[in-house]
Amino acid sequence: MDEQRPTTPPARTDPSIDLLHQRTRQPLEVLFSPRSVAVVGASERPGSVGRTVLWNLISSPFGGTVYPVNPQRPNVLGIKAWPSLRALPEPVDLAVIVTPAKSVPAIIRECAEMGVKGAIIISAGFKETGPEGVKLEQEVLRIAQAANLRIIGPNCLGVMRPTGGFNATFAKGMARPGNVAFISQSGALLTSILDWSLREAVGFSAFVSVGSMLDVGWGDLIDFLADDPMTRSILLYMESIGDARAFLSAAREVALTKPIIVIKAGRTAQAAQAAASHTGTLAGSDEVLSAAFRRAGVLRVDSIEDLFHMAEVLAREPRPSGRRLTLLTNAGGPAVLATDALVSGGGELAVLSDDTRKQLDGFLPPPWSHANPVDILGDADAERYAKALETTGADPNSDGLLVILTPQDMTEPTKTADRLKGYAKLPGKPVLASWMGGSEVAAGERILNDAGIPTFGYPDTAARVFNYMWRYSDNIAGLYETPTLAEEPTGGGRDVARALVDEARASGRTLLSEYESKRLLAAYGIPTVETWLATSEDEAVAKAHTLGFPVVLKLHSLTVTHKTDVGGVRLDLRDEQRVREAFRAIRDAMAERGLQDGFDGVTVQPMVKLDGYELIVGSSLDAQFGPVLLFGAGGTLVEVMQDRALGLPPLNTTLARRMMERTRIHHALKGVRGRAPVDLGALERLMVRFSQLVVEQPFIRELDINPLLVSAERIIALDARVVLHPPDVPASALPKLAIEPYPHQYAQVLTLKNGEQLLVRPIRPEDEPAMGRFHQALSEQTVFMRYAGLMKLSQRVAHERLARICFNDYAREMALVAERPSPDGKGGGEILAVGRLTRLRGTKDAEFAITVSDTAQRLGLGTELLRRLVDIGRDWGLRRIVADILARNRGMQAVSKKLGFTLVEHEELAPDMVKAVKVLNG
Repeated sequence: MDEQRPTTPPARTDPSIDLLHQRTRQPLEVLFSPRSVAVVGASERPGSVGRTVLWNLISSPFGGTVYPVNPQRPNVLGIKAWPSLRALPEPVDLAVIVTPAKSVPAIIRECAEMGVKGAIIISAGFKETGPEGVKLEQEVLRIAQAANLRIIGPNCLGVMRPTGGFNATFAKGMARPGNVAFISQSGALLTSILDWSLREAVGFSAFVSVGSMLDVGWGDLIDFLADDPMTRSILLYMESIGDARAFLSAAREVALTKPIIVIKAGRTAQAAQAAASHTGTLAGSDEVLSAAFRRAGVLRVDSIEDLFHMAEVLAREPRPSGRRLTLLTNAGGPAVLATDALVSGGGELAVLSDDTRKQLDGFLPPPWSHANPVDILGDADAERYAKALETTGADPNSDGLLVILTPQDMTEPTKTADRLKGYAKLPGKPVLASWMGGSEVAAGERILNDAGIPTFGYPDTAARVFNYMWRYSDNIAGLYETPTLAEEPTGGGRDVARALVDEARASGRTLLSEYESKRLLAAYGIPTVETWLATSEDEAVAKAHTLGFPVVLKLHSLTVTHKTDVGGVRLDLRDEQRVREAFRAIRDAMAERGLQDGFDGVTVQPMVKLDGYELIVGSSLDAQFGPVLLFGAGGTLVEVMQDRALGLPPLNTTLARRMMERTRIHHALKGVRGRAPVDLGALERLMVRFSQLVVEQPFIRELDINPLLVSAERIIALDARVVLHPPDVPASALPKLAIEPYPHQYAQVLTLKNGEQLLVRPIRPEDEPAMGRFHQALSEQTVFMRYAGLMKLSQRVAHERLARICFNDYAREMALVAERPSPDGKGGGEILAVGRLTRLRGTKDAEFAITVSDTAQRLGLGTELLRRLVDIGRDWGLRRIVADILARNRGMQAVSKKLGFTLVEHEELAPDMVKAVKVLNG
């Protein structure tokens, strides 16, 4: 929580109201740190899962009580056994179930009745077996959800918590404790990694097999590990995404503080069914997944080896600020291999500055390479390596360094490593090493690793790792970048677009005509070529005279998808006769194909000189992520060129720019071969408006603008195609956006006690400059009361902090700003107050915070913001809203009481703090 923390003196409340005094707990704690565990299906049979699970639990020092449950035996492994959960002498926190699938629903029902809060279902035989298994799963889930019982599995290996000595798996042995959490959808892979990790002395904070993810999924586990002090990085082996929105929501928040690295199996699988649009055929499902990972700040790697390389490197090395790598080597061949790997992966060789080259000339032998890779020759000793590393490391053109050593006769691998260990922490630049060889370089490798310099057996591996590093930096930087404010679409534009869509659906159509499609685009401020309808030759001629020759005639049809496929486009018509001939030709071409009923006339447009670049901007549906956006090179050869980038809506200008930068044509748009550059800022804003169209018009299934003609003088949509969902599809059945869009419904006008009107609206990433001015103006007294302590001005207005305040995932955090509009009414007004509601991870509770500027206090702002936050909490279906409050913050205490909060003592609070609690849904 980053804004204000309210305050109140201790107050006595009715102790019978449990929810008021209840601590907010992470529900998944019980799956990782239980105080008592029942093993349902515990067995004595050698080699059985029930025996192994029980043995792993009792032989690991997690500190809890273990109860074997087996109705057929009085004891198991020498421990008293119990016939059922009901027979246990005390309620247990966790049940580990290893019985046949058909028995599991009854066991989960018993767990619910006995108050068990977590279950690990290791048993197989569920949805992987077919429809009957699916029915079993759904019955289990229904019982568990009604009892707030969280489940990992079924069909999983189990859960290991090495740092706590907890092993509820049937793996052979216990992982070493460490700072890496590894979550896998494959139990077999998990056991292989466990065996490898014991040999390589790699440790884990958590080791989890998720199985079929009936309940607990990726998002739940990422949220849990976010608050785990023992976890520094999170590794995922993923076969299916599960709940895409939950995964992205959790990952986008946690990736800002802990690296999330994923390897996704099945990336060559084809999309289930290519859509009929250009966008649909271009947007393969694996590409969509990669786009989603980028959007969430998640790093995707291609191999298990890279998964662990990156966990190590990102935990130990600074992130590079760019993709430029300097290679330092005593041999040419390995550097060439590293260069190939670097460049083919999107990285670049840093260009040595003149100053760096002069310095190297001063102490390197004359035959050195005089360029990057910096070949310091085969007789390089430890001192030459050190001087070269120090010099190249200071070059501002370089974002990272790779030091390569081959064990030649005069080489000193151990001494060189010892000399270089002092350069392990170059400011802002990672240093990687490749000590090539075997036993001769092993001691040097250990020295470098102990010093914090990651080593790799081969230089091309190190170059590949550097490429992953800058990509990760790029993903995270995207989360922190401050976008520019795009124009808000007018309410009238939204209404016009909605009316067009509703009219088409009411008539039973799923396809908008080109004329309707261009009206739809125009409603969102996307410029289109002037277009007129004509149903006869004479009308076409009259429109052509009005527009002026030359003109273009295109088929107007409510049923035909692609006009060029049926001869429905005629260009450069320079007189009346050619217009008449074109009209008849389009009509006759439709008749020849038996499509005469699909001829509804033509559209007449001015002939636009194609003196710019043809782009495509589109949207189609992905089975997992819902609407997906596409940008790239367009025109009739769009599928052949395959130059495109994908993204998830909604976009802001930063996200739009980054999406465009991933295409080859973006380089041309900046101006090449004498052509003036395109207005990229205008193109970014168009992408934002297009994204808003997709978000706000959910009955649109597919949308293409192809071509979108762009040049230095103009941006104009020449053609568009819009496909709707069938008329019988209700709004409730429409695909959901993977990322919660901007919640316009919470933007309202507020009238203060002094009569001034402010706009209260959800915060946006673009608000960072205004938020900086807001925090800069706060007095020390206000800061102390809001944050329960002082905070330096430089900390309050630091970019990363402000970016995180303004960057909201509206599904889990809602900050409302009270804004005094700017005099010109163009946005960028003055923020006078901020109210924030933040979901507490994994729970149905949320925490509120209020900050009011000194000049706007005592005008009712705090009360109104909190009132609106409570309303949002009800919309979210929260159980409680809470806040920890300084005892002397009398103003916030009064506001809280006024809105029905109860002020309670809590043993976990500091002596000068109290807790405000409002129960919304017990």
